Amino acid sequence: MVELLTFGRYLKKKYKKRVKKIPLAISGFTCPNIDGTVAKGGCTFCLNESFSPNVQKRSTPFFLNLSTKSNPILQKQLIEVDEQLKEAKREFKEKKIANKFIAYFQAFTNTYAPYDTLVALYEKALEQKDIIGLSIGTRSDSITKETLKYLASLSNSYEIWIEYGIQSIYDETLKKINRGHDSKSVERAIKEAKDLGLNVCGHLIFGLPGENKEMMLNSAIKSYEWGIDSVKYHPLYVVKGTQLALEYKRGEFKPISFNDYLDVLVEAISLKPSHISIQRVSAGIDDDTLLAPKWCGYSKNFILSKIREELRSKGYIY
Repeated sequence: MVELLTFGRYLKKKYKKRVKKIPLAISGFTCPNIDGTVAKGGCTFCLNESFSPNVQKRSTPFFLNLSTKSNPILQKQLIEVDEQLKEAKREFKEKKIANKFIAYFQAFTNTYAPYDTLVALYEKALEQKDIIGLSIGTRSDSITKETLKYLASLSNSYEIWIEYGIQSIYDETLKKINRGHDSKSVERAIKEAKDLGLNVCGHLIFGLPGENKEMMLNSAIKSYEWGIDSVKYHPLYVVKGTQLALEYKRGEFKPISFNDYLDVLVEAISLKPSHISIQRVSAGIDDDTLLAPKWCGYSKNFILSKIREELRSKGYIY
């Protein structure tokens, strides 16, 4: 049996203790695919409230972008970083889940803001006790070389990760989901980050419109070749209030079945170089906004048990 390198095992081996990521959702952040800079309406599957438990607390009429000249809500943002981290750390320590943490800027595009704002927010997180690093969720078209170089400088003292949404390497798919950039953009961004010595996590979605198993696996293989250090695998699910929901109701989109997802996931993992850690093997939502597939509403423990069982049958321990 081969023990797969999960992100938790990677951190435990490196720091000799359990390390937990704390997801953050900060007011003022949006996406160039939402504000009209590269596209309008966001990705067809996008309902950002489903991506972070903190995002519903956001309340601001002001949104940042790379060209913003001043930030009148910076103090509010700094307080949000401070309070969200303190609350999560207290909970995780009480439950004895972890004693060291990575601040995960998760919701929306977390480099899509002026450089000075980003530095202030990242350093606010790092000044807290027991925060050993940052993980920054972003898009390939929304990060500057200045920010990359700054994060690279932090990586000498902290655990620093950039998380890029790859989703698919097929431009026709990216166009269908209204992604707003092509696959070359992602390849370039990953290689720029790697050239600076940064850790990169790539997000892949299986079950995108029009894609078959071969295409999904090719996206995984190419992402590995681009040099990612870690990977998150997601099934595409449909939530109310999205463009994908309309396509689903019209019969234009058929969600991936659980068996098909298991099949492509296990094969993608079997093709993965052993040094690339795994941060996620599924995703779902447990409220009435989920339309399909229904299995994405099953309990996390049930889904993970089935994935572990299937991986074990192929000789892997997850």
